[in-house]
Amino acid sequence: MTLLQVENLNLSIARKPILDDISLSLEERKILGVVGESGSGKSLTALSIMQLLPNFSDLSGSIRFAGTELTTIGERAMCRLRGDDIGMVFQEPMTALNPLKTIGQQIAEGIRLHARVGNAEALERTEEVMEKVGLPPSRIALSRYPHELSGGQRQRVGIAIACAMRPKLLIADEPTTALDVTIQAQILDLLAELVERDRMALMLISHDLGVVAGMADDIAIMRRGKIVETGDAVAVLTERKHSYTQSLADASSHVPERKAPPVISADQAAAGKEPLLNIRDLVCEYALPRAHPFEKQRHFRAVNGVDLCIYPGQTMGLVGESGCGKSTLARAILGLHSPSSGELTFDGFDIAGGGPGQIANARRELQVVFQDPYGSFNPRHRVESLVGEPLYLRPELSVPQKRDRVIEALEAVGLSADDRQRYPHAFSGGQRQRIAIARALVNRPKLIVADEPVSALDVSIRAQILDLLSELRDRLSVAYLFISHDLTVVRAICDEVMVMREGTIVEHGATEEIFAGPQTEYARQIIAAAPDLERELEKRRVR
Repeated sequence: MTLLQVENLNLSIARKPILDDISLSLEERKILGVVGESGSGKSLTALSIMQLLPNFSDLSGSIRFAGTELTTIGERAMCRLRGDDIGMVFQEPMTALNPLKTIGQQIAEGIRLHARVGNAEALERTEEVMEKVGLPPSRIALSRYPHELSGGQRQRVGIAIACAMRPKLLIADEPTTALDVTIQAQILDLLAELVERDRMALMLISHDLGVVAGMADDIAIMRRGKIVETGDAVAVLTERKHSYTQSLADASSHVPERKAPPVISADQAAAGKEPLLNIRDLVCEYALPRAHPFEKQRHFRAVNGVDLCIYPGQTMGLVGESGCGKSTLARAILGLHSPSSGELTFDGFDIAGGGPGQIANARRELQVVFQDPYGSFNPRHRVESLVGEPLYLRPELSVPQKRDRVIEALEAVGLSADDRQRYPHAFSGGQRQRIAIARALVNRPKLIVADEPVSALDVSIRAQILDLLSELRDRLSVAYLFISHDLTVVRAICDEVMVMREGTIVEHGATEEIFAGPQTEYARQIIAAAPDLERELEKRRVR
């Protein structure tokens, strides 16, 4: 049975054409993969189906769900469908979740409204859903708020909300973008299980061709608001008849050209060179909430005895599951979290114990790309102000020079000079990530701490960004601490890689040595779980 039928869909917003004659269909127990570059219209196709378009939208064509025409039924009827028969996982979990409500309240809300059950039963079903998405209530309390979770954990909460009522149709807009590879594999297995067990249809929007190749029955390739190629997923991704499909496949396995030889810590140490960043036995702890005022204060150790050296021009990869301590380590390096013990020096400045003055001086040569681009921007500021913000550390530059720096950084990440006059909400998720990278580059720092810097980017833009980061590393000796769950990216750009688990570095070595022969079971698991386009296609052919 055809559950979803979209025919001749056209969309314009404020008279600007967005979608052009989109037609696709989706049957029960089938998965449709929608792939394309950032800004190609993937998310707006999904929002058109959900009838969640912005003001001044002009939509024409037909969208039929289970025989019902969605474009004419009205908002009241759509409210009954959303969250019950149709669920959606949004691209950015931090903006999709309510910061004033606990995660338990947000998951239980849909269950209570659509299933018409009391609070006790709704919370019981909430715990079951949390278990399924890898957030057992014994470890992640329902009383937590979104800001208390990592990016990957927030994404799983969003998936739990969408799947709580076992919808007939689930639209998943980049559902695993913020997840590490092991949790990504679990979530994809869960979605596949729901499709088979509950006869659910899944519309999977992704820029990861490896994920789509391993999951989708059919695929639609979108570019500039049009579907340029569609059909059986394996056939389309194998034959690649359209040149754009071929370019996406090439970009998914792109490895930046390196002009300078890799920088290996052992070689630099043997040559007597001083590291740019030097960490010794670093410990970072968080105070846990007290059950009552007289309870002894307890602490959670997020980083436990980490040693790390990064030299000028070196790219150090840091991988591990969500919540393992990667972002806490990054915050300590940036001077945003005070370590409990250990040594942390950068470019001769003592960040761990040197006080605010030392940290302020270090930040001249130290920048960051945060995991959630939208959450790191002030929505009231234009892009020119956001990207140019770090230049306050460069008082020697004039106003015209600072403006030129901003334009140069925007163009370097694939945006235009005109984009500097727009606000963050006017960009797609991938474009916002490019703005975040431009902000990190504008000051020409010695070290960039990149926390999932390309997780929200499509494969072609990701290839451009990786080339840019590699070129800056070779030309300016910029060093990177590259935190990522995307092992394909880590393997492509990093000289060395460190595998982190529960706050501890369990494996460390040259990148190719780690990938070719991991020494720990944990490293073997995360490498095996990483999706790969050619490997996934081969599995499908064998099946």
